[in-house]
Amino acid sequence: MIVRERPGEVLEFEEYVRTRHDALLRSARRLVGDPLEAQDLLQTALLRMYGRWDLIADKQLADAYLRRVMINTRTEWWRARKLQELPTSQLPDASVEDSAEQHADRGLLMDIMRVLAPQQRSVVVLRYWEQMSTDETAAALGMAPGTVKSTLHRALTRLRQEWQRRDPDSGKAGGPRSPLW
Repeated sequence: MIVRERPGEVLEFEEYVRTRHDALLRSARRLVGDPLEAQDLLQTALLRMYGRWDLIADKQLADAYLRRVMINTRTEWWRARKLQELPTSQLPDASVEDSAEQHADRGLLMDIMRVLAPQQRSVVVLRYWEQMSTDETAAALGMAPGTVKSTLHRALTRLRQEWQRRDPDSGKAGGPRSPLW
């Protein structure tokens, strides 16, 4: 348990979490896909951030700091899970229970996002879902803007290939298109 010397810091952190919770949970949901895993990710990141709350001089940057913590935490989880996964010759079919085509496309896209490396996924999430600029994405991830652009290019190329592999009708005229391209 972390004990604070200034009670105002605890109240300030609680207020931050109360006002930003929904937006932060949406960010976590975009990073991991599963709603329960997103809640776990956010709670873990908030716990880590709480321990360093007093070191954040500019509280307006708290969202960026928390996103970075969520990305790092998700990467740690991905690396740990990667060691436990066993290769298989056949991938399971992706099932989407919602019959609406838009939801089906979104479900397929979220499933396809799993083929990306963590850094590529982070860039795609920040650029397209969070609608950050290239410079904002670079600052949030601690990389050069050129690296963001090249990483995004490779990620979108990989997503297109995987989308076409899983949905052969997507290349035909009038066929479904991905939400990203």
